[in-house]
Amino acid sequence: MASAPTFSTQQDWRQIHLGRLLGHAMRRFDARVLHLMAHNVDVPLALSNLAARAQVSAAHIHITRHLSFEGSRLIDLAASAGMTKQAMGDLVTQCEAWGLVQRTSDPQDARARRIVFTETGLAWLRAFEQAVAQAEAEFKQEVGADVATVVSLGLEAYAGGYSSLESST
Repeated sequence: MASAPTFSTQQDWRQIHLGRLLGHAMRRFDARVLHLMAHNVDVPLALSNLAARAQVSAAHIHITRHLSFEGSRLIDLAASAGMTKQAMGDLVTQCEAWGLVQRTSDPQDARARRIVFTETGLAWLRAFEQAVAQAEAEFKQEVGADVATVVSLGLEAYAGGYSSLESST
C-alpha cells in the first residue's frame, strides 16, 4: 500500500498563490470594465442593458480585443483569442445579433467570410478603450503608481513568456 503524500502544515498556498490572485484580479478588472461600458452614454442602450444584466461577458470581449480593424476570418479570430473555431463562431453569432459585427465577403477569397465591426461595434470598441483606461487608472490609484508600474512590467514580462510558449505549440 502506498503511503499518503506529505504536505506542509501550512495550507494557505492552495488559496493564496500567484495564479489564483491573477485570476481574481483579472475577473475584478473585467467586471469593472463591463460595468463602465454598461454605464457609458456612447454605448447603444440595448448593449448597455445587456452589459448591465451580465449578458455580455469577458468572453464577448475577446472579439473586441482580437478583431482587426480590417476584419478577420473566423479561424484567425479564434486563433488570436485562443479559442476553438466553434466557440468563436458562437460568440460572433451573438455579437452579430447585437449589431456589433457583421460577416462580409472576403475580397481575397470568394469562399471565405470576414467578420468586421459595424458602426455600433466601433462605438463599443471606443467605450472599451475608455473603460480599460479608467479601470487601469483606478488600479494605479488604489495600489499606487510605483506598484502599478512594477505589476505592469512584471505581468508584461511573464505574459511575454507565455506568448513564446503559445507560438511553439
